[in-house]
Amino acid sequence: MNFLLETLQLIVLTIYYHLEFLVQLFVPQRKKDVSGEIVLITGAGCGIGRLMAIEFASLDASLVLWDINVDGLKETARQVKEKGASRVHYYQCDCSDRDVVYRVADQVKSEIGDVTILINNAGIVGGNKFMDTSDAVVEKTLRVNAMSHFWTYKAFLPAMIDKNHGHLVCVASSAGLIGVNGLADYCASKFAAVGFAESMAYELISAGKDGVKTTIVCPYLINTGLFDGCNTKWPRLLPTLEPEYVAKRIVNAILTDQVYLLLPKTLYLLRAIKGLIPFKQSVVLGKYLGAFNFMDAFRGREKKRD
Repeated sequence: MNFLLETLQLIVLTIYYHLEFLVQLFVPQRKKDVSGEIVLITGAGCGIGRLMAIEFASLDASLVLWDINVDGLKETARQVKEKGASRVHYYQCDCSDRDVVYRVADQVKSEIGDVTILINNAGIVGGNKFMDTSDAVVEKTLRVNAMSHFWTYKAFLPAMIDKNHGHLVCVASSAGLIGVNGLADYCASKFAAVGFAESMAYELISAGKDGVKTTIVCPYLINTGLFDGCNTKWPRLLPTLEPEYVAKRIVNAILTDQVYLLLPKTLYLLRAIKGLIPFKQSVVLGKYLGAFNFMDAFRGREKKRD
């Protein structure tokens, strides 16, 4: 195919997919049936992880819950069963440890079966300026927030590829799209998670495995306790999100095979603007949005997430 034909094809498909996107904004999308699917959620001992498990409770899926906190897992399992889930399994797993991830993954595959919906949700935040952050915290942040995704993909993706069926979910952050003052290690880990998920989505499409879907979630500040003390400067523009709302939106995105979920919708605009404006203007915009003092009330309190 020559240059002119490929360019024409690009223009036609660009118009078509933009029209498709506009239609999807106003027409409710059909939700897929996940009954019988095996859904694994990391960081399921509290927060968004627990709430997503509760959302899946009524969908007749088998739930596999991972967290380093066993007591949190037990409470999540109890709540999920109360909501009607009949197949609930939980495993203690330190997602920062590759060998542990592989060992527990083998245990899941042996005892439960092949995971078909993988939700990488576990995360931590250090909360210090980069030069005040120890190497150990930097490394742990990267292992939990990004490298654990590599290991869970290695463990569970081969079966999805073999069957051309599955769903990979990356719960990242708006800090994986736009850098934030005072969150260098956290932003690096979230940029890595988003980049990895995007790259793997393209890799699967290139391999003809379009039955393995990807959803990348980038929410702004969520009221889960992870960022206690942090406040949004302009709540009408960038509101603090309620965790129940975020969990519902994530599960809905999975059920409708939505690739990108940015919350609130303002982030779609900010993401687009970022690539169009000079760096100095981005500094002005960042100060206007409160990104330069966002972490001032948080410093030094390492948090586990969701």
